[in-house]
Order: sequence, then C-alpha cells, then structure tokens
Amino acid sequence: MFIPKANRIAVFKYLFSEGVLVVKKDTVSSTHPHIEGPTNLEVLMLVKSLESKGYVRVTYNWQYNYVYLTNEGIEYLRSYLALPDNVVPATHKKTPATSGRERDDGGKFGGEGRPAFRGGGDREYRSGAGGFGRGGGF
Repeated sequence: MFIPKANRIAVFKYLFSEGVLVVKKDTVSSTHPHIEGPTNLEVLMLVKSLESKGYVRVTYNWQYNYVYLTNEGIEYLRSYLALPDNVVPATHKKTPATSGRERDDGGKFGGEGRPAFRGGGDREYRSGAGGFGRGGGF
C-alpha cells in the first residue's frame, strides 16, 4: 500500500516520541485519533510492516493493537528521522525518584500502629478453651 511520506513521518515521529502506540482494528476510520494526518488503515499497515522487520512488538486484544517499540526499532527510527543519540522515547526516560511523603510516627491515631496485631488485642478472648473447630473444646 502506498503511504505518503508526510503520513509515514507523522506516524514514526509519534511512535518514537511516545514509545508506544494504540491502533484500533478499524479499516474504515478516516483518521487515527492520536496522530494528525494518516488514516487508521495507513497506521495499521505501517505497524504491520514494522512488526515484520522486528522493530515493534504488537499485542492484540479486543480489536486493538498495542504497539511497543523495541531497541532495534529505536535505532531504525532514530536513523530514519535523523535524530541525535541523546533523544529517547518517553517510555525509556528515567524519572527522578521521589522520596514520597514523609511518614509521621504520631499521625492521626497516636502512632501505635494496628492494635489488634501488636500483642494482645483480642488474643485473650480467643485463647480460652471451647468451640468446635480446630481442636478446641471437646
């Protein structure tokens, strides 16, 4: 299938910038919902071509193709789009580790933790003999 170069570049730019792509198996849709320009059929055919070359990994589920860029695909798209080596897809960027929120020992409940599991609790109640299950009683 002939795909105009502008549409091919638009799909490749989107795939490289995000690192992933979702394509509905809908051949009559006039446009792809996330990429401006190409039809959904053109995106499906480009994904099919990239998958046969081993540049993407495709998972198909409920009429949707979930496309993941492989390392070989990153190198191919980097050379096709003439991008420098320091540019990577969003899925490969390292996010700075945050320490999260600080935990208080006191807090809302007095800092004793869960009282049922801190010795005692209702253990005295259940420790007596009796009952029918698990060896208790008779």
